[in-house]
This record gives sequence, C-alpha cells and structure tokens, in this order.
Amino acid sequence: MGYGEKWKVLEDLTIELGRNGFETPTSLISDLRSAKMMITLSESTDTKGDAITKLEEIMGIVESELISEALAVFSVNTVDQWLKRLDEAMLATCETEKGQDENKLITGVPRDQKWVRVEPNGNLTTERIKQIAAENQLAVKSQKDNRIVVFGQQNGLRQFLKKMTAEATAKK
Repeated sequence: MGYGEKWKVLEDLTIELGRNGFETPTSLISDLRSAKMMITLSESTDTKGDAITKLEEIMGIVESELISEALAVFSVNTVDQWLKRLDEAMLATCETEKGQDENKLITGVPRDQKWVRVEPNGNLTTERIKQIAAENQLAVKSQKDNRIVVFGQQNGLRQFLKKMTAEATAKK
C-alpha cells in the first residue's frame, strides 16, 4: 500500500497510454524500474529517509511526464480520473505512515523512566501482566491495540522481564 500503490497506478497509466499510441521513452521505463527498486529498498532497510526522498523525486518526474502526455491523448475527464487515482494512492501512503507512527509513539511515560510494550497472549493475560508489574513497582498503561505499556525504574523493568520470561517459558 502507499508508494507501491502509486507505482501501480503510474504503471497502469503507462500501459493505457501505450494502447493509445504513446511510445514510452526508455528513460521513463528506466525511471519506473528505479522507483520499483527504491520501494523495495525503502521497505527493507532501516535508513528509509534517503530512499523515500529519491523515490518521491523519481515518481514525481514520471507522474509529470505521464500526465502531460495523458492531457494530449485523453479527455479532461479521463485525466481527472487518473489524477484522482494517484491522489488516492498518496492518501494511502499518508494513512500507512500515520498508523506506523501511532505504534511507535508512547505518551504518558515520564522521561526519566524506562518502558516496554507487552502483548498479552496465551498464559500471560492482561491481568497477570498487570499483577507482575505491580509486584515490581511499575506503572501500566493500556493501549487501543490491546497491548500494554509497562514503565518505571530500570531495575523494576529488568525484574519484570525476567519474571515474564520465566512464566512464559515454564508453562509451555
């Protein structure tokens, strides 16, 4: 979803223009291939910033060339539909990024305290996690996705994690 979706729309537009007599320049095809590689690279590495910047630059060039050609080949309504599809693909990119940020952002934890996010499963229920946290003088905060943020002093967190690990492995 997101950049991959926008890439697919640009590919579809290239194919549709080809059906209507447009000979796609090799530089444009090369840019589309480069964009596809940058999408793969951005999904597989931790240093996404450079890959995303280059990807947006390449896709911007491809989009402007294709839309310019589409204006010459198609009616205004058809071009508007393609632009709408491109906008929807970018909207998906923004929503994906927002969802990822929500998973990373932890609010309500004092700066001087350490935290860990725990997902209840199997033997370690929400109640049991809260009980172990309380035994180690740790605070607990529930999240919308049913995960729990446990926070407090580093020593308490170490003890909490040791106990959680012991219980998770003992009951298997």
